[in-house]
Amino acid sequence: MTIQKMKQTSFEKPDFSDWEKQAVQSLKGKPFESLITKTIEGIDLQPLYTKEQLENVHIQSRVTKKNAGWTIAQETIGTDGKSFLGNLQNSLARGNEAVVYDGKQPVQWDEASIGQLVKTIVKVPIVLSHVEANDPILTVFDAVPVAQRKNVSGLILHTRVTLPAGYENVRTASGDAWSVHHNGADAVTELALVLSQAAEAATKYSAFDAFAKDFFVRFAVDTHFFMEVAKFRAFRLLWQAFGKAYDANEIPDVPILATTSLRSYSKLDPHVNLLRAGNEAFAAVLGGADVITVYPHNVLTGSTESAVRLARNIQLVIRKETHVGHVIDPAGGAYFMEALTSELVEKAWARFLEIEASGGTDAFLKSGQLAQLLAARQVEVATGKKALIGTNVYADLTEPLAQNDQQLLIANRLAEPFEQLREQFAVAQPQTVLLTFGELKNFKPRADFVEGFLATGGIQSTWSPAFQSAQQAKEWLAQEKPDYAIVCAASGETEQFVEGLLQAGVPNVILDIAGKYDDKLSQKWQQAGINGFLYAGQHKVDKLLDIKSKWQGGRA
Repeated sequence: MTIQKMKQTSFEKPDFSDWEKQAVQSLKGKPFESLITKTIEGIDLQPLYTKEQLENVHIQSRVTKKNAGWTIAQETIGTDGKSFLGNLQNSLARGNEAVVYDGKQPVQWDEASIGQLVKTIVKVPIVLSHVEANDPILTVFDAVPVAQRKNVSGLILHTRVTLPAGYENVRTASGDAWSVHHNGADAVTELALVLSQAAEAATKYSAFDAFAKDFFVRFAVDTHFFMEVAKFRAFRLLWQAFGKAYDANEIPDVPILATTSLRSYSKLDPHVNLLRAGNEAFAAVLGGADVITVYPHNVLTGSTESAVRLARNIQLVIRKETHVGHVIDPAGGAYFMEALTSELVEKAWARFLEIEASGGTDAFLKSGQLAQLLAARQVEVATGKKALIGTNVYADLTEPLAQNDQQLLIANRLAEPFEQLREQFAVAQPQTVLLTFGELKNFKPRADFVEGFLATGGIQSTWSPAFQSAQQAKEWLAQEKPDYAIVCAASGETEQFVEGLLQAGVPNVILDIAGKYDDKLSQKWQQAGINGFLYAGQHKVDKLLDIKSKWQGGRA
């Protein structure tokens, strides 16, 4: 082909129907609907978003904030004022940009340390959370000279704290989704509850403008990347609608504080938390968060100096190497993101109105709806629908369990049931073998699955030789005397080998079968002495507890 012909060559412009036909062909008999992903928010994620689909969106989802970028706000810890300030200065010198203090990890302050803290907060913004009225850190606000108080800026999450006069740049009214997030809330519920909290907080102010200038919100960022990006974008639209309900002429922006979620953090294979944190932090940046805190990967068992540095560097890498901080609304314009943001806005506003009509935030929290969402999330993790890498899938049994007694307790973390199983089976566990039958290429997929399944609970397993008959397996079991065995064979050969084992007579061993079978055959085998089955989509926690119970019962 000559260069002239190349210049004249063009490509046909495909449309959605062409793509859909190709997609259906590739599914080999599965319906097109199998490509649609249903989320816990009740949103159907389509496999492809186009400009034509976006034209059907009823809400203008492009959102902006006044300034691009965000504040890096890494938490500082210390046992006393001296150690806190030392860690703080080290952090500020290496990229941190705020004084972040969590009242759940209190610090013993003395007058000299408070004096040093004064010199810092007139230059660096503050983020204080879980601060009670009797927390000694609050004395710093009395110590700041009146003329310098206007230089202090930041956010305070508290229960009952009243600051001295002069701190007009410190926001103390908040909508906080941290607790409900860690108790199971989805993105729609988080947004709705933050608006409900805002409605309640606004009643304490004489005018909406005064309230808006004192208000901010805090969201935890989970690992569902695009949903979290859309959550932050949706809030800004919802805030505009909220302000219009108060007949506000100009609706000022409110800061969004984002913290990486600890709901999905795990004590198991903790370095995976680094990947989660990076994913979550990037979602917060793309969504337009104003202040971001990234928790160290081992925060659950006591953060180390290197972990603190890595957490801080996550934000620095995003800022310095992606340059998204130079763009306002970097996610804007993507068909998927615009459609998802719009749908979140519609659902969250409707949920907010429902919550208000039913009595507000407190009434909702007492209704049990949050517990239902939490239970649904726990089932997703237990059945493997939601993956926690290194915890409920791809568990690494060579990774030692954390032994540090210094633990941050976060209720309802999704990894907890698996952490507890790992700890229990680390003390004692059944001698476990995979009974393999036939050729390696045929039984290996099931054997690999079973080995991984058991590893999520901390059960180590070995593979038997590849048997060609049930009699060989019986003789081997009689010699090795394992506590627990799982039959692993190709799906078309399993019934033959199981029937042979049952006829030959199985030695005293708890015997399971890899795979899922129809009710009639399953009942027949269980009546003949088979304990149960291991299969994809099974409730792993329940099954592992059943194995533990049967094994301990046999030892009694």
